[in-house]
Amino acid sequence: MEKIRVNLKKTEDRSYEILIGEDILKKIPLDLKNEKNIYHCLIISDSNVASLYGDVLLKQCTNSGLNSHLISFPAGEIHKNRDTKSRIEDEMSKLKIGRDSCVIALGGGVVGDVAGFVAATYNRGIPYIQAPTTLVASVDSSIGGKTGVDTLYGKNLIGAFYQPWRVYIDVNTLKTLHEKEIREGLAEVIKYGVIKDEKLFEYLERNIDHIFSFNADALIHIIKRGCEIKGQVVELDEKESNLRKILNFGHTIGHAIEYISDYKISHGEAISMGMVTEVKIALELGFWKLDECERLVSLFKRTGLPTKLPDSLDLSRMIDTMKLDKKARGGKIEMVLPRKIGEMVEVDGSYGIKIEEGLIRRILDLD
Repeated sequence: MEKIRVNLKKTEDRSYEILIGEDILKKIPLDLKNEKNIYHCLIISDSNVASLYGDVLLKQCTNSGLNSHLISFPAGEIHKNRDTKSRIEDEMSKLKIGRDSCVIALGGGVVGDVAGFVAATYNRGIPYIQAPTTLVASVDSSIGGKTGVDTLYGKNLIGAFYQPWRVYIDVNTLKTLHEKEIREGLAEVIKYGVIKDEKLFEYLERNIDHIFSFNADALIHIIKRGCEIKGQVVELDEKESNLRKILNFGHTIGHAIEYISDYKISHGEAISMGMVTEVKIALELGFWKLDECERLVSLFKRTGLPTKLPDSLDLSRMIDTMKLDKKARGGKIEMVLPRKIGEMVEVDGSYGIKIEEGLIRRILDLD
């Protein structure tokens, strides 16, 4: 028997910068122009964002000397699917987009996930930029390299880990958002406070009004701290083997809520309900204290986010959906649970805690 070893243990630098500030979208064409190997840029956006920022950015890229194009698809989680990805790839092929190109994901989390997945697979991978225009995308989905699409069986079941070339977070884009969309993003910021930073949690308790008044300093502060926390976690565990699981606090139940509601319940609302429900499980297992649970519920209520599940949700479907969650192991549902505000439970070196189905059903039924 002959044996040949293909040794791929090489260090590849996938580091990138996150730029946060006011009016920085216009930096993208200038920065791309200074890159030696990028001659084309493709802006991928959705029908809402394309008219607000896409046409302007396209003109700026073209004026900088880049061969530039804009592709948009209908807005909404329902369009985060394989059909959308295929259509974009076909358009890219018609435009003769090559490996000397860069994709710009301009929009919220759906756009970032789809465009990032396209970049990860088109021509076996081309560079891409995340340019988030929502608070959810700014503090969460634009960072960490998770890309993907939903299927008939669940959320984010197909995708790739593919890090962006750079992230540009322009807080001026948040000023066009409705208050509801700010709430959406705050669900993720609150999550960061629970999993890693009590001071951030306290800052939110003190400054909710400033955030809702679109105070630039307050927005930059929470976005910067959220990016720092996620960046530090991703540095230590890029492919979610253990530590990165803590970023999914509230998401095991939250993603199931989104899916079985046919995405009529938004991500932020689903995640807030998911966090409160998972905290109740942590409380039942003796990991958390009642006063901190009440503190979390109070902050969600002040933010205007829901804390109780709708009666209309089918509990059996929720359980079945959770079994397809990426953290599930051997058919057992896993969750990440808090020990206190700023710290997560770790059992035998693992942050993934197996939860009995009966306990989940009981807590969901009581909610």
